[in-house]
Amino acid sequence: MLGYNGRILRVDLSEGKTWIEEPSEEFYRRYIGGRGFISYFLLRETDSKTDPLGPENLLIFALGAVTGNPIPGAGRHSVGAISPLTGGYGEAEAGGYWGAELKRAGFDAIIIKGSSEKPVYLWINDGRAEIRDASHLWGMKTKEAQEAIRKELSDEGIRVAQIGPAGEKLVRFACIMHDITRAAGRAGLGAVMGSKKLKAVAVRGSKPPKVANPAKLREISRWLAQNVERLVRSLHLYGTGAAMDIGLQTGNLPVNNFRGDPFPNVMDIDARTLKKKYGIRMDTCFACPVACKKVVKIEEPWKVDPAYGGPEYETLASLGSDCGIDDLEAICMANQLCNAYGMDTISTGATIAFAMECFENGILTKEDTNGLELSFGNADAMVKVVEMIGERKGMGDLLAEGSKRAAEKLGKGAEKFAIHVKGQEVPMHEPRLKRGLGLGYAVSPTGADHCHNMHDTALNSERIANELRSLGILEIPSVEDLGPAKVRTFYYYVNYRVLNNVLPICLFMPFDLVHKVEIVRAITGWNTTAWELLKAAERATTMTRLINVMRGFKSNDDWLPERFFKPHRSGALSKTALDPAQLKKAIKLYYLMMGWDENGVPKEEKLHELDIAWAIEKIPI
Repeated sequence: MLGYNGRILRVDLSEGKTWIEEPSEEFYRRYIGGRGFISYFLLRETDSKTDPLGPENLLIFALGAVTGNPIPGAGRHSVGAISPLTGGYGEAEAGGYWGAELKRAGFDAIIIKGSSEKPVYLWINDGRAEIRDASHLWGMKTKEAQEAIRKELSDEGIRVAQIGPAGEKLVRFACIMHDITRAAGRAGLGAVMGSKKLKAVAVRGSKPPKVANPAKLREISRWLAQNVERLVRSLHLYGTGAAMDIGLQTGNLPVNNFRGDPFPNVMDIDARTLKKKYGIRMDTCFACPVACKKVVKIEEPWKVDPAYGGPEYETLASLGSDCGIDDLEAICMANQLCNAYGMDTISTGATIAFAMECFENGILTKEDTNGLELSFGNADAMVKVVEMIGERKGMGDLLAEGSKRAAEKLGKGAEKFAIHVKGQEVPMHEPRLKRGLGLGYAVSPTGADHCHNMHDTALNSERIANELRSLGILEIPSVEDLGPAKVRTFYYYVNYRVLNNVLPICLFMPFDLVHKVEIVRAITGWNTTAWELLKAAERATTMTRLINVMRGFKSNDDWLPERFFKPHRSGALSKTALDPAQLKKAIKLYYLMMGWDENGVPKEEKLHELDIAWAIEKIPI
């Protein structure tokens, strides 16, 4: 096969053994990679009784057709498991160089089951895999562990995917860090890795697979390199987070746990300010000219190490405005702690914002917080609580369970302050402004997610409008709309966005659907079409839905926190909110467009249409 290796590495940590499977080309073409691989194996090999933190859960690192091949955006790969945060389907994507290195090392995916009795790490080198002792690495933060692994294996070029202390201590929103700064951030996958006593997966490879048409890939790469400034200028200069002031003006920027309070010093935490004050360079991922990753250095009042990169928009907002904090140095320090401990910055910040509102309402007291004044705007307290969560010390042990479980344990009305969907904290985008995004939060298989979603306010941009026309959306519905036209737009466009998670390819690349078809053809030699690729994305999402149905999720789990049905306390959204009746109708209509019944269960006919009739047995009777 071209563009792939045709080999999947299997690992059983309970038995201490590895082996290789070689799926058919039909398997690869049907499921492509990323979410397609993950949902296939989780649906086939887990069930309703699989404990997310038990040895029977699978931890899957999945590449795809694009990963590691010579085209911008090919630094992406997916990681998945049954999530310890939601109890359902869990998936996260990461960039950097690790996925490309695994492709060069001879594998298209790693499927890990079982649990080791002692800490171990997996060493993969040009087609060979070895389980090695990691007792000396256990307890190390990510920078120290990566340095130790590279020294032990005598190679500074080794790429490392790993957990920090948060994953070891089973923090439910622990993530898996790649190259120290690239996080497979959501769904608590680091806790799954920690439950298996797997500290890291170290990879080195030297044999990239052949592609069908390297000249075409060079042509597309040149086009992007020549148009970076025109198409993605802000990302190239600042990364994400360079329009915090506009976010505040429109109401999109969360403030004080999504209450919508005033936040006058918003420019103090904007990416433009960050780059001017503390930026030392922009970093990039495999084969990418966009270079959107910030690297910062601060000497005081906290020492922020550039090895840990710098905060993106989600981090600036979650550990910043959502906690009422405009202290840029504190946010950078908290970001470093999250990367060192291995924690999702979205869930970390949102859970602390939840705790701050509980403190404000007397549900948490200084006795609970180890004497901390855990109020909105207290930067010192926020940084301290991040560390407490990573160590599971004091109140951090409670918050390490995530806002949903913490609220259930606290009671006293704390549930209304936990801003989550299916147990996963809501990202830093406002569904009272972006109504289609709110629909996406509700129906997302992983709990609230902003990446495999639609951002209503961007639909009229020249690039997105052009993408929509290629999908047959000729009239773009208004931002406020949540009627049938918006649901149709959401159905088509989100399926297109999920394709990024199946190939996988970075969603920041300004490639349209035609480009993506050309890229897959040039890599694989397949006579693929837009129809085939979009069906692969729909197939993958339907399998994720079946996993959640199998795990006991019902249609009423596809819902939003009550906060989103009430206006902001001030500002642009002080007189508007989501209409629950309208949202309910939109969800039902989306189900039917997807070929699911009114309860959100995929229909047998739809599984036949998607060529996954084998999954019919997973439909509950």
